[in-house]
Amino acid sequence: MNAPDPAPRPVLNPALQAREGKGQRKSEKRDVSGWIVLDKPVGMTSTHAVARVKRAFAAKKAGHAGTLDPLASGVLPIALGEATKTVPFVMDGRKRYRFTVRWGIETDTDDAEGRAIAASDARPSADAIHAALASFTGAIMQVPPRFSAIKIDGERAYDLARDGEEFELAPRIVEIHRLALIEAPDADHAVLEAECGKGTYVRALARDLGRTLGSAGHVAALRRTLVGSFGEDKAVGLEALQAYADTPAETRAPRPSFLLGVEAGLDALPALTVSTSDAARLARGQAVLLRGRDAPMIEGWVAVSAQGSLIALAMAEKGELHPRRIFNPSK
Repeated sequence: MNAPDPAPRPVLNPALQAREGKGQRKSEKRDVSGWIVLDKPVGMTSTHAVARVKRAFAAKKAGHAGTLDPLASGVLPIALGEATKTVPFVMDGRKRYRFTVRWGIETDTDDAEGRAIAASDARPSADAIHAALASFTGAIMQVPPRFSAIKIDGERAYDLARDGEEFELAPRIVEIHRLALIEAPDADHAVLEAECGKGTYVRALARDLGRTLGSAGHVAALRRTLVGSFGEDKAVGLEALQAYADTPAETRAPRPSFLLGVEAGLDALPALTVSTSDAARLARGQAVLLRGRDAPMIEGWVAVSAQGSLIALAMAEKGELHPRRIFNPSK
């Protein structure tokens, strides 16, 4: 038996339809480029932080330079528009963390949110902690936390861990440039500062320190204070970001002081200025010769500018510049 025909839908007044459609239309996105160094609060995911920044600027495109755990606070560089092309160079920079280790308890997540899986009555002295730090400095082997975003056969480790699956994570080499004891406020806690390279897990560092010192340990508090050239001095809080977003468009500054330029993420790269004709060649994807007696002797990645604006990231090889990423200075 066929179903009855649905009742006809009422026809709305065309003017009312237009008004409703306008009200439902998404806010218009705009081309905005640069870096926001967000001081991410505890409890917020990095993905949510990016969404907040993107919404505040009505930006078409955004991404972050290195995940910061929800339980961690501090520096989260967020790229908008053309700056997203420079994210890998920021992610490859050094990171600095200040963190508190809670002795006596090891957890399955290596932080305060996890379930206790080991305990110890031993508490390391400040001298013992100082002595142990040398073995955690330089190039070291580190097993990532089970609750991490590393993929195993296409699955995230944290998903497997939550499901109670048994798996092993292979150790890998990470670089710890500096590790220092800042204070030991009581027998149960120590505050440390680490400066490290890409891929280092501070939670694993706390876990392994606890094992080395004969006292289980986990991260009780974590704050990132530096990513590449972006430090706390350049960071902006959510309050200032929201205040900017709430300012009427007609009185809002098109570029607030805390929106840094696209080139801000490239401080570690050599900078080179070229003529307008060479800039045009690079923009077309063509190589440019480094001519003349004063031509710089450089190899590798170079940030190329013309007339005061970043125009390309290029690879310098044997006296030639080969464009790899082209920027639109007007955005």
